[in-house]
Amino acid sequence: MNPNINNRNRVLAIDLARGISVLFVVVVHTLWMYGNPYTQSSTWLGTSIHFIGKGTPMFLIAMGFSFCLSKRQSTRAIIRRALGLLGFGYGMNLFKFVVPYFLGILPTEFIAAYGWTTPLEFGQLTYLLLTGDILQLAGISLLLLVGVQKLGNNKFIPLAIGLLLLIITPFVRGIRLDIIGVDYCLDLLWGGEWNVYFAVFPWFFFILAGMFFGRWFKEKNNHQTFIFRQMLLYGLLFLLIGGGLVYSNFSYHFNDYFHLGPGGAIYLLGFNLVLLFIVNKIAGYFAPNVFFNFLIYSSQRVTLLYVFQWVIICFGMGILGYQQHGVGVVLVLIPIITIFTYFIHFYYEKMHKVSFRKKKKTLGISVR
Repeated sequence: MNPNINNRNRVLAIDLARGISVLFVVVVHTLWMYGNPYTQSSTWLGTSIHFIGKGTPMFLIAMGFSFCLSKRQSTRAIIRRALGLLGFGYGMNLFKFVVPYFLGILPTEFIAAYGWTTPLEFGQLTYLLLTGDILQLAGISLLLLVGVQKLGNNKFIPLAIGLLLLIITPFVRGIRLDIIGVDYCLDLLWGGEWNVYFAVFPWFFFILAGMFFGRWFKEKNNHQTFIFRQMLLYGLLFLLIGGGLVYSNFSYHFNDYFHLGPGGAIYLLGFNLVLLFIVNKIAGYFAPNVFFNFLIYSSQRVTLLYVFQWVIICFGMGILGYQQHGVGVVLVLIPIITIFTYFIHFYYEKMHKVSFRKKKKTLGISVR
């Protein structure tokens, strides 16, 4: 059997990269919420972590790639997953912002960053509750993937849609109709303000690119060496094209990280595809080990880990304040928050399993 052929529904390098991204997310968010402006903008730590932040699209590329390998491809299953992600996203906002506010531990500095003063009005609390994060993007994108699936199985269909989306984004960004509710939905699609950090336009592009490679992978009978070599070649090409576009007009093609222009999105896709190739190469040099298992564990539980780390960080602001600390404190907080995130998740899973076993026993079903 060819060792480059993998018939499983998971790909090690994808899991490892997504697991690494989980760890990086904690690092980035700890800096954002606890590091003071000087630490974030003028220190080696801030510069390094902002560079790490460019790996965020890895989640989305992996999502698109894994979608093609998933056995749950029915419309009903996809919609159920999408609604679950949206539920997690808004539930996370509730525990990140609204609950700490009513507990009186949401820092006044954090509220002032929005230009608000306490007490918060109903509309301001609603604004926080409806903040668009990566989980809202993932949920909406899954719903859109139902439509993409119906267009056919050609691997170039999602890539073509993604590139078209990038071209359209600057022309639709920020469009509203001045209708309450409708405007929020439009913001989730292409908002240009800060109530939505990951709008579908342009971030859906990364999921579609991952879907392109996922389909190509299946087309080549799960040949890993081939697909990661293609990721390298495409990655270098996209880095060259995207980098050139950004250099030619930074304000248009990169704008800011959360509201990317076409060139910035292409550049970041190239950057992350090259990273995936490197991760796959590194994985090939090592036998299965404890660290790999830890990253795979993280990859398979990415949604809850993402929710837990945000809630822990935001509750922690009630003790440590918002953007108050220097390099030393941030460096200490990163491992503490990481360990606490995994501890809470482990405890949650343990309690969930106990509850499941009790329910089975009550129903008279044998469990072993």
